Amino acid sequence: MNKIITKKQLSAEVFEMEIEAPEIAEVRKAGQFIILQLGGEFDERIPLTIADADPVRGTITIIFQAVGESTHHIALLEEGDHIANLLGPLGNPTDVRHYGHVVCTGGGIGSAPLFPIVEAMKAAGNTVTVILGARTKELVIMEEKMRAVADEVIVVTDDGSYGEKALVTAPLKRICETAKVDCVVAIGPPVMMKFASLTTKPFGIYTLVSLNTIMIDGTGMCGGCRVTVDGHTRFVCVDGPEFDGHLVDWDNLLLRMGTYKTQEEEAHHRCHIGLDIKEGEA
Repeated sequence: MNKIITKKQLSAEVFEMEIEAPEIAEVRKAGQFIILQLGGEFDERIPLTIADADPVRGTITIIFQAVGESTHHIALLEEGDHIANLLGPLGNPTDVRHYGHVVCTGGGIGSAPLFPIVEAMKAAGNTVTVILGARTKELVIMEEKMRAVADEVIVVTDDGSYGEKALVTAPLKRICETAKVDCVVAIGPPVMMKFASLTTKPFGIYTLVSLNTIMIDGTGMCGGCRVTVDGHTRFVCVDGPEFDGHLVDWDNLLLRMGTYKTQEEEAHHRCHIGLDIKEGEA
């Protein structure tokens, strides 16, 4: 059992939790993830990237969006409650080394798993530029933490309510055209990572993307997270989660990610009503 130490609501459906997990906190590296199980009737295995860790406190931090039934039930938990199972750290760490100038691009909730990578890239001696994108000002997360680490932070919103009115690809292209960029890291919705990769490809810039596919066991046994990379089948949980964005078959990935779209939308609507009621009672 893993105790929830702190809980914060970052936006309407995005939550941050610090959870007791000393063994994971001790060894995790940037880019790795955990699989969480609530236990009882909610036994779905949920993959979540580790957004931060404190080996001294023996805790890890997860940031998640309440989009399906299980994540809505996680959002209903409070400080002092327990999570039945945490498995990790899983996946391969980010390829952190001294590149020179690294541009880290986060879209929406993808800004959360981007943070430890920004920290690690800066610690490796890189100049780090961060681009944070969201639909509106209220959905921008991690800005303060990014500004404390990175050399430059650029914020864009779809509606122009904060920062520059643009998609993340606009400042990314501008930087690629005007500065020497040695590596780009992009994390966010698949379509955002696809177009970030298409933006950097003409410049020949090494581009890492972190894929958050359908996943069940997290150990390479089920094959649910398979993707096509450079014409070969790879499993995100054991071969990734990070891959060269120029080699990913994005059309195939987007097709597979839409497999349960109808069920996910129905669960989101059904569970969001319950979440609203709980918040109203608080």
